[in-house]
Amino acid sequence: MSLNPERSVSYVLTKHVSPYMSKDFLLLNQNTLVSESARMLQDSERDDIIVTDDNNLPIGIVTDEDIINKMSEIMTFVKSASLKDIMSTPLITVSEKATLQEALHKMRDSKIRKLPVMSKKREVVGIIFQGTIANVIRDATATAPHLFSPPVKAILGNLGFVLQFAGVLLLVPAILSTILGETLTAAGIYLTTVLLLVTGFFLNAYGEKASLNIQQASILVLSSLLILSLFGTIPYLYVMPSQESATDGFINAFFSSVSGFTTSGLTLIDEPENMPQGFTFYRSFTQLVGGMSFIYLVITALYPESKIQSLRGFISGRSLHMRELFGTITIIFTVYIVIVASLFYLFGEMNIINNFSLAISAFATGGFLPASTVLNNLEWQEQIILMGAMIFGALPFTFHYSFVRKKFLSPKLGKEVLAYFVILGTAIILFIWLSGLDPLTSAFYSISASTTSGLHSQNIVNFNGAAHTILILLMIIGGCGFSTAGGIKVFRLLQIKECKKMFNKVSRSEITPQRKKELASTVLIILAFAGTISITAVYLTTIENMGLENAFFDATSIITTTGLTSDIVNLDTDDTVKMVISFLMIIGRMEIIAIIYIFVPKWS
Repeated sequence: MSLNPERSVSYVLTKHVSPYMSKDFLLLNQNTLVSESARMLQDSERDDIIVTDDNNLPIGIVTDEDIINKMSEIMTFVKSASLKDIMSTPLITVSEKATLQEALHKMRDSKIRKLPVMSKKREVVGIIFQGTIANVIRDATATAPHLFSPPVKAILGNLGFVLQFAGVLLLVPAILSTILGETLTAAGIYLTTVLLLVTGFFLNAYGEKASLNIQQASILVLSSLLILSLFGTIPYLYVMPSQESATDGFINAFFSSVSGFTTSGLTLIDEPENMPQGFTFYRSFTQLVGGMSFIYLVITALYPESKIQSLRGFISGRSLHMRELFGTITIIFTVYIVIVASLFYLFGEMNIINNFSLAISAFATGGFLPASTVLNNLEWQEQIILMGAMIFGALPFTFHYSFVRKKFLSPKLGKEVLAYFVILGTAIILFIWLSGLDPLTSAFYSISASTTSGLHSQNIVNFNGAAHTILILLMIIGGCGFSTAGGIKVFRLLQIKECKKMFNKVSRSEITPQRKKELASTVLIILAFAGTISITAVYLTTIENMGLENAFFDATSIITTTGLTSDIVNLDTDDTVKMVISFLMIIGRMEIIAIIYIFVPKWS
């Protein structure tokens, strides 16, 4: 018997139905005579007929039992009876990418014991039987113990792919550093790449590619961020100035690496223009890797199942495999980055590497600057382009997909996107009125905060209290769901109005259990953000002797992974504070709720 039968069953039920479906069925037109159908069933030694209409679309099902049981009802015209007279309709089906658990639930709700399996082209490709699923469950509980349990193997397999994917992507800055002749930088990045690829290979060898539940996906992402950040410290150790001790050097490198992969953009480097260009490009590039990985995170772990299902329906009506998802995201963001970097070049920014670094930081909503003065030298046209790039980074993945793929240049401006623009537009007007800054600068900082990009050229500490308040609110709200932006996300604000139904007995009875769980998660995330920011602000006030207003601003910047300040840490900051902030950036990037999913399984 397996070491943990319950976990084995839970794991096997996450598998797709397609490997377990039967392909032994007949596909016949609705006008086929029952007598002829019975003969064909007998000749083919099959039990089921999928009935199609005149357009060859499946509309019903007839079994051998139907022919026997229902023929007595139509004896008066048995010779002319056709399949449409005895078929069961409407046809209840399941997608070929649905899980065994989803199939079981549909069978239970419909009180049936078999389900036709549909392809993305709306063609019947098989039938999944309740008895088959029962056999799979029985086999899972009788499997001999393995080194790792199936859920652990699933996490390891997916983690291996994430690390290999990151390792392949990081070849880009490694090759660039080689071309630029920056041997030290190239050596550090190549070493990181090799470690990621090798580690991913071994994890794949011991793991298995399989679907994950929310708790497992949360563990996956926490592990991914920690390992990526750990291996990502190597180039920093090669390039950053030597510290008094090896511990100081490692902590500074780890902090900087975490800031990149979590897209926070907090930096210990005051003058990045003095660093090798290949290295500054690598810093920005880590934000792109982290940002794309985060989209996978929110799709698999952090958002309600109904949102995930709507996304699957929008993208060709099926679940996305990790490889397909990452590939699509990579293409989309690569196209965006090339366009924006080219526009910077056309407007006079001749350093093409800096252009790409800045474009990457904008789309990944990161904030690392390739040079400390780069924003001061931008023309107003370039600032508008940069603001547009930041906004694109904060829009939902579905928007990007429709923009460049399935419905080219016909994106859907849903409620969340419209609400985001209303919030942003209102904030810009208030910021212009209350901050005393010019309209373009006011718009730039409002967008930088709302997208949680954190790009800035001025000392935020010098802004007045009203400006701080607006930026804090924008950082907490953040961008849209399924984007690289941080914050609680706009769609959760839209859910708050439904929470009042939970306190009304009549309205509460109309809410499905799944919806209740989604609303509860929304309230929990909002409270977790507020609580974590407050605790962090108190910590900074106590440890760093900061004023409460600045401490609260900096705490918000950390938890929302914005990085919209240069006064949180520097090379002289205590190592303990740097490590605490490093882990707070990771927690904030996971929207806090993932930590709860890991340690409080019932919430997942």
